[in-house]
Amino acid sequence: MPESPMAESPYEVLGVAPTVDEAALKRAYRRALRAAHPDTGGSTTRFDQVQRAWELVGTPDARADFDRGGRRGDDGVPDAEQWAPRAPSRPAGSRVSARAYGHPGGWSREWYLERIREWVGRGVEIANPYDQGLVHSAPAEIRHLLANALAEEATAVRLSDLGIGFTVWHDLATEAAGRHAVPKLDHLVLGPTGLIAVQSEDWGRPVHFKRGELFGAGIPADEHPVKELAARAKDVTRRAKVKPTALVIVVPDDHAAVPIEIGGAVRGVPVALVRRSRLASAIREGIHEPNRKGAPILGGLDAMEVRKRLQDSVVFAE
Repeated sequence: MPESPMAESPYEVLGVAPTVDEAALKRAYRRALRAAHPDTGGSTTRFDQVQRAWELVGTPDARADFDRGGRRGDDGVPDAEQWAPRAPSRPAGSRVSARAYGHPGGWSREWYLERIREWVGRGVEIANPYDQGLVHSAPAEIRHLLANALAEEATAVRLSDLGIGFTVWHDLATEAAGRHAVPKLDHLVLGPTGLIAVQSEDWGRPVHFKRGELFGAGIPADEHPVKELAARAKDVTRRAKVKPTALVIVVPDDHAAVPIEIGGAVRGVPVALVRRSRLASAIREGIHEPNRKGAPILGGLDAMEVRKRLQDSVVFAE
């Protein structure tokens, strides 16, 4: 898998600019290594990150290779190429796809391209808007748009594997207000286990629940992911006169401490933090608060009626 656009570049890990000379880079590496060492108050995780950063840019050849194409995924393809739009793919041997509507990641990609061009400057030609150096030099809020587009696309692949008993809508427009309340709901899933509103996220760092809200080093202090997801889900579903049975925030596997964590409820609707690899199984099994397992409540309606109401009312983000 490619690194996230929100992940620190090797230069950021070492605390230097990409243009730093070789001697200064070596000094920065030694300084970062001492600070990150567990025996001097650092952590094993950070120590490993510093060592990995040095592997990527510590020699002239490695640095030149990184600067040409950035990090490379497990298949050897530079991250910058993997960040560009690609044809959807699904795991080999996966079941018949769930019925799906909308364009996952489309709004986030379009908005990323708009914002990156504004940031670079109107009239300035950008040869590759997914260039690693360009992306990592952009402000965090712009990188986050690209990270979320990739996250939404990856989530859509997982949701497609739910099978024919499920229907999925992607990129649904909302009028939810708030600074971080993006005017869309990433995914809405209807199936035998209920109506689940799903937000795909990548803050570049691990996150955790605290008093019913998500927190983490990558989440801005004025951002409230659970509250904002609940507002978007409410806006989309009330037009169809239905109510979601669960709210899910899905993150990269290494950003959640456990595969599935229930963080409480919003107006009786359970909220879960789910690792991406476990998303499909979590939805198939059903998402409930502890000690409240049972059939999902769809307001006395059957799934066919809920699907019809949603099909008649949803509007896709543009």
